[in-house]
Amino acid sequence: MDSYKILILLLILILIYQPKKIINKVKIEKKEIIGINNKIQEKPIGRLEIKKINLIKPIYKETSRKNNVEENITILNGSISPEESNSIFFLAAHSGSGPIAFFNNLDQLTEGDQVILIYKNNHYQYIVKNKWNQRKDGTIHVPKEKENQLILTTCSKDKKGYQFIINCIKKS
Repeated sequence: MDSYKILILLLILILIYQPKKIINKVKIEKKEIIGINNKIQEKPIGRLEIKKINLIKPIYKETSRKNNVEENITILNGSISPEESNSIFFLAAHSGSGPIAFFNNLDQLTEGDQVILIYKNNHYQYIVKNKWNQRKDGTIHVPKEKENQLILTTCSKDKKGYQFIINCIKKS
């Protein structure tokens, strides 16, 4: 066989045996997405508002790929939803500099300051009770209050290897 015949045979084989594109069908709940410029984006389930430090940021559900500190304020594992009695809801975000340092000014909050959490269309008002630094060890040690709690945490600005924690209690 001369080289032209081999080349033509190879081209025919390539055209015939091209892998078919596999299309996976994914069921997407309409409640979780919004379309923007033909892109599918997850819809937040709430937001955190702290007027004193000019913070208004969305919150995504725990199972969302957007529930991570590299993009957003994050709901931490072990949180008990504010919808439930005796709740303790943990939120974390970066501090420092850059566009994702959402909790950079948390240290400006003082006892009695108001924090608002809108979560699954419910409006919750919390008051800052206290704040402290705690050594980072992969856990957060917080005394459980009688009231529902919102815990905000980020890296400490003052102490390397520590996390800064703000304990908020639900306003009656």
